[in-house]
Amino acid sequence: MFGSTANSHNHMQLSPRSAGPYKSDYIYTDTYTPITTRLSQLSLRTMESLVEARKTIGKWALTSFFEGLSAAGKLHPQSDPKKHGVEVVSNIRYRETSPPQKSHYHLLDVYRPIKRDGPLPVVLYVHGGAFRILSKDTHWIMALAFARRGYVVANINYRLAPERPFPAALEDSCYAFKWVIDNIADYGGDVSQLVLAGESAGANLVTALSICATYARPEPYAQMVFNTNVAPKVVLPACGVLQVSDVDRFARQKDIPTWVVDRLEEVAFGYIGRKATANVGDRDTELANPLLILESDVEPVRPLPAYFATCGTKDVLIYDTKRLIPALEKHGAVAEAIYYPGEIHAFHALLFRKAAKKCWVDQLRFTKRILNKDKEKAKL
Repeated sequence: MFGSTANSHNHMQLSPRSAGPYKSDYIYTDTYTPITTRLSQLSLRTMESLVEARKTIGKWALTSFFEGLSAAGKLHPQSDPKKHGVEVVSNIRYRETSPPQKSHYHLLDVYRPIKRDGPLPVVLYVHGGAFRILSKDTHWIMALAFARRGYVVANINYRLAPERPFPAALEDSCYAFKWVIDNIADYGGDVSQLVLAGESAGANLVTALSICATYARPEPYAQMVFNTNVAPKVVLPACGVLQVSDVDRFARQKDIPTWVVDRLEEVAFGYIGRKATANVGDRDTELANPLLILESDVEPVRPLPAYFATCGTKDVLIYDTKRLIPALEKHGAVAEAIYYPGEIHAFHALLFRKAAKKCWVDQLRFTKRILNKDKEKAKL
């Protein structure tokens, strides 16, 4: 009746005959898999599950930390913008879609001094969060910090990965740039004194925005920015992930914790995908790697703005900032960086700390110097 007699060491399974008179016509077949192989396969699946669980927990913990920090900060009496002479116009739609969507991603808030004597310099602030998390609402403290020092600030949302991968975030940032050029004068801003600022992923986006404003690019959203004929005067990229591809480059620099590797891979895979992450020269995602464009021999059509970059020495992203300065200087741009000893990623968001206060003083002093110098040139 049976087609074969199984060895006692083999794993026996029932398999249907290739042809037979009955649907239930089965034979026993030998499909022996060594126990070591089966254990290895089980171990691999378990490890993969643990890695995914670790990444999920890490992302949840990071999101919860920043959202909790932002929410707790808003409970402090000094978080009220009016206490600092600042007013906020909330949830202005900067991009209309077809068909119309009520997406919260295409909204911005304007922070501005209540007392204004003529048009004020403008900051377009783009939040960080690995292109995946956070919003203008978690970054209210950044907008308030600029506004209380005399700037009109547009603090924006944008679409997030992995549901909306590259170029969604940059495309939205370009539309926000266009909105600022067309509308910020109505809120008391002067676009001839435009500053771009952002941290982490936001630093990537404002650096890419500055390229869109100064380089001849083929992307329609980049051309939209270029065709405004307005280039920013200052760019403030803080602790930026300025190249999304080739995340292994950080491990080649120094040993980094597993959870940091997880976050960097999450940034890259979610924003540009695994294939483009491995392919450094991928042309479809060039603007996800603004550092590589600036390191190339391609010259901008317009002069680059002045850049002031900041980063803590314990932040693995410091290597991108250290590459940025010589890349900019090669194209004749004014470029400075300050590295803060012992400080971690996005340390300047904790404004109550001494190092954060110094960082804000440093970048605001640089910005004021550049804007004042530009004003003096305009008088000549």
